[in-house]
Amino acid sequence: MYEIAHRVLVLRTDPPRDVVVTLGLPYEEPAGEWSCPYRIDGLAGWEHERKVTAFDSLEAIGLAMVTVRAALAGSHEAKEGLLSWDDAPSGRRARTVYVSVDQEHDIAYVSMKHEMSPGEAVRQAEAGDVIVDYGESGQLLGLEIMNAAAVLPPELRL
Repeated sequence: MYEIAHRVLVLRTDPPRDVVVTLGLPYEEPAGEWSCPYRIDGLAGWEHERKVTAFDSLEAIGLAMVTVRAALAGSHEAKEGLLSWDDAPSGRRARTVYVSVDQEHDIAYVSMKHEMSPGEAVRQAEAGDVIVDYGESGQLLGLEIMNAAAVLPPELRL
């Protein structure tokens, strides 16, 4: 694989170890679609090259990045809080958020978790067109955004 980008993350294990994410150069398949190879070294089950296939090279790169982010966020290591960005300032780490949009009612919900249970939000705070949901221990669960078409950036209006 000819590498076009990579990032090193750290597993907070004893001893710590690196997780290396690599994106390869997209290439055209014989049938005309484009593939982008990627690899995640350091997470169990990901130590070999994989690829995503798309309509063109740009879409293939985008899909590879989305796939890698989903694999990292969904990994056992990330769910246990062991995976961190090597270059992140102390105490800060990248987070995946989940956005759902109800265009009919012009409402969006930005969740800090993939799935929430009914009744999990025990406290809410309202700030203009935004309702903030908190969990039992005070952790941020999500944001309900009214007037979403005007407030959300275009890339989040799914």
